[in-house]
Amino acid sequence: MKKRWKMMLSSALIVSLAAGCSSGGKGSEASGGQVNGGAGSKTVTLKVFLAQPRFKEQYDKMVADFTAKEKAEKNIDVKVQMEMPPSDQASQILKTRLASNDVPDVFSLHAINDIPTYYKAGYMEDLSKEPFAGKSLDSVKPAVTIDNKVVAVPLESLYWGYLYNKKIFADLGLKPPATLSEMKSVIETLKKNNITPFELAYKEQQWGQLFLPLTVGALVNTENKDFVDRMNSDKGSFSEIKQALFATYDLVNANGTERPLEVSADNGAAAFAQGKAAMWVNGPWFAESILKANKDMQIGVAPFPVNDNPNATLINMSVSTSLAVASASKNKEVAKNFVNFVLDDKETNELFQSLKFNPLAKNHTFESYPWVTEALSYVKEGKSYKDPGDAAGRQG
Repeated sequence: MKKRWKMMLSSALIVSLAAGCSSGGKGSEASGGQVNGGAGSKTVTLKVFLAQPRFKEQYDKMVADFTAKEKAEKNIDVKVQMEMPPSDQASQILKTRLASNDVPDVFSLHAINDIPTYYKAGYMEDLSKEPFAGKSLDSVKPAVTIDNKVVAVPLESLYWGYLYNKKIFADLGLKPPATLSEMKSVIETLKKNNITPFELAYKEQQWGQLFLPLTVGALVNTENKDFVDRMNSDKGSFSEIKQALFATYDLVNANGTERPLEVSADNGAAAFAQGKAAMWVNGPWFAESILKANKDMQIGVAPFPVNDNPNATLINMSVSTSLAVASASKNKEVAKNFVNFVLDDKETNELFQSLKFNPLAKNHTFESYPWVTEALSYVKEGKSYKDPGDAAGRQG
């Protein structure tokens, strides 16, 4: 029940959306196999399941740096088998792997949405004593902690609502709207200037459901504060929020780009970067893809209004992609070394900068990106909320 309410409307809204194709593979070597190498070394095959194929280049470099470090410091020859399925298929593929004992040594999962389920099923190793556990920021650490145990290293922390093209807004004298009525006015101004208001890219089904946490998060922090609790107790109903939910969903989709079911998120990022639309209901996790398509793109992040109450126009704060060590891994030593490498003092700043991720650890010294600074300005003003999945996923 803990996640059912969140998935029900997602399915209803995007039942006709198509899923992407799978990529990556298991490889031919058995995880856990260790053979003697030269001069007292050993060889370890490490299976890593990381559902972010768009960052393959960055993670390939991370793997190369990690294997070099293991060889130099521990005389271990590590062969990493990286499996990178599309994010919309990753959850089912991972569950199949775990259920069939084809266990990856390290696997990615959504911190807030997935950790309670995988932890209670016994799939996650306790990592509380690992070095990275003391490096995570106090605001981030709770998302990867359950039963007072740190069970994953955080990779992405998020501040999001929707993306907008700052140059288009500036050229037309527009500001991010504080109410739904103001959003309608922004849309009309854009259309009068022959600019499509919204990028639509729904080929992968998970992007359509982003309207759900935005709407629920806004309402449970204003006029419907016990909605999540009552839904988890089978006492609530989506009918309570349907007006706000469909007001935003219908408004966006009535003023967006054409043939959205045929457009992948990566293609949507490229189109948005090229100015094909002024706004995109998606998050800064696509910043790297956008800037790859247009390095001069001025990315803005603002909270999406769901009604005419400006107090409900809030930034969503969340921790998403995290890396866990499988409790059934036969290579726990090397697997733990791998997750610690994510926050390695010498390597982590370069890694996170290349991924365009937010700083989330005490040893992150790189400057925040402009869109992060903008989103944080709302947080500092008290105009934010913790992702509603936090309340749903951690009860009971």
